[in-house]
Amino acid sequence: MKKKVILAYSGGLDTTTIIPWLKNTYDYDVIAVCVDVGQGTELEGLEERALSSGASKLYIEDVTDEFVEEYVWPALKADAIYEKKYLLGTSLARPLIAKVLVKYAELEGAEAICHGATGKGNDQVRFELTIGALAPQLKIIAPWRIWDIKSREDAMDYCVMHDIKVPMSISDSYSRDKNILHMSHEGLELEDPSLEPQYKKLLQMTTPLEEAPDQAEIVSIDFEEGVPVKLNGVAMSGRELLEKLNIIGGRHSIGVVDLIENRVVGMKSRGIYETPGGSILYNAHEELEHMCLDRQTFGFKQQAAVKFAELAYNGEWFTPLREALTAFVDETQKTVTGNVQVKLYKGNIILIGVTSPYSLYNAEIASFTTGDLYDHKDAEGFIHLFGLPLKVRALMRLSREEKGE
Repeated sequence: MKKKVILAYSGGLDTTTIIPWLKNTYDYDVIAVCVDVGQGTELEGLEERALSSGASKLYIEDVTDEFVEEYVWPALKADAIYEKKYLLGTSLARPLIAKVLVKYAELEGAEAICHGATGKGNDQVRFELTIGALAPQLKIIAPWRIWDIKSREDAMDYCVMHDIKVPMSISDSYSRDKNILHMSHEGLELEDPSLEPQYKKLLQMTTPLEEAPDQAEIVSIDFEEGVPVKLNGVAMSGRELLEKLNIIGGRHSIGVVDLIENRVVGMKSRGIYETPGGSILYNAHEELEHMCLDRQTFGFKQQAAVKFAELAYNGEWFTPLREALTAFVDETQKTVTGNVQVKLYKGNIILIGVTSPYSLYNAEIASFTTGDLYDHKDAEGFIHLFGLPLKVRALMRLSREEKGE
């Protein structure tokens, strides 16, 4: 009986090429596994493509709900943004995909898992750290670190040589990743940071800014303990809410990011990210936190958010630190409940209003009008104590100057 390998299969150029390569190189029985995290129409015709490329079978598992509830929402509650711009769309999905690959490797009795991540990218790290954390006994095969294929053109030539139809052309061979949270684009003209992206050709979730409607749209979002639960007053699942917000945000050119980022492996790369619904949620969630969290908690949480984002980006999801940070974040979210209204207009998210039963904003204190809870005279003593170190330092300097030092 042939040994089996589980292939993380997307149906794109790389994984289409990998199937015949695995068979020719290892004589493996190749079992393709496509993990659905909200790719949508990308899954159409996938089974036929996998089998015609030489796979013995294809599993497709829809884990979109789990992705939203167990990965996207924890990152949202943490306000995790990598290098101030990237909402971690691909990063969050990879650990879950790897988890499902391990599941099917155990089901099929496979000895190895194969992925199509390149030797220059982040995904190889994310896949392999997760596999190592969940099933260290499994062998990992990364063709881009082994084979003689050096480019996407070489990959297309390899497919042609083996009579396999490729799913794209050279002129449109961007490296893309899509899920319910975002879509990323890399390659071709994007590799030159001096060039403006061809947005009208590139964008798939988002309307180009020049084509956004002239009429603004108001969106209302209700949160419970940091999790969005209602859109425009209608209760819905996380999946449905994010799907609808993607449509609304995409219509108004929300959430397009052009980022030159620092990859895990040490180099910089340029990516264009579309995250329309996620951008609205992150913005609204932060506004609610401004109202519901005290100064110390909000300040420390900002620091924790940076580390949380780094862990997610690096593929360190199944680690004690990430789990501990999530526990901390969940504690902070117990009072992050309320409603946020924002106005969407030509790429902008403009706050209209925030309400919460746990609001720490007190109009009687904040108002310029004197109230019972705050006396203006109290500020004098506070400023004296708060500035005491500065005053002592200045007095010491004056003393030294008088002595001629």
